[in-house]
Amino acid sequence: MKRMIRSSLATLAVALLVPSLPAFAEYAAVIDAKVNSAIETFQEEVNGADVFLKQSAGYLMFPRVIKIGLGFGAETGEGALRVRGRSVEYYRTTSGSFGLQLGAQAKSIVIAFMTLDSLDKFRNSSGWKVGVDGSVAIIDLGAGKTIDSGNIKDPVVGFIFGAKGLMYNLTLEGTKISKLKK
Repeated sequence: MKRMIRSSLATLAVALLVPSLPAFAEYAAVIDAKVNSAIETFQEEVNGADVFLKQSAGYLMFPRVIKIGLGFGAETGEGALRVRGRSVEYYRTTSGSFGLQLGAQAKSIVIAFMTLDSLDKFRNSSGWKVGVDGSVAIIDLGAGKTIDSGNIKDPVVGFIFGAKGLMYNLTLEGTKISKLKK
């Protein structure tokens, strides 16, 4: 009797989980399409971006991160981790803040892992908080908008690009990055 109950519960669990797999696959396809578009924009706006991304061990691309603030601020977005040019995992970025702030902003963020060690530490973490689990050197491209990858010595670097809105913030400090569940 116990064996029959266990078998029935196992069958029910599989039946409940299987329909969610295609739903996640469709969701992942939507994220991938947005990531592809953001990569194209990054490469169009920044000279040397394509070489830089190819030289990295892997990179996280968050194509659209929204920040809204009215005293308290909240920021969130979803993206993909690309290794050798293909998406291997999907992530959500979130952060909160308190202080004098008012407005809304949309931006794109790319975080590049320049060494295999930094990429492995990120992938093996259960949740990664910028400034606690690892630091991200933010590269301000300035007016020239050119990446000289020969001058980048940090193991993890980030770029914020395509910002639109009334808030301006060039930091990722305190940002939490969590893997999306399949």
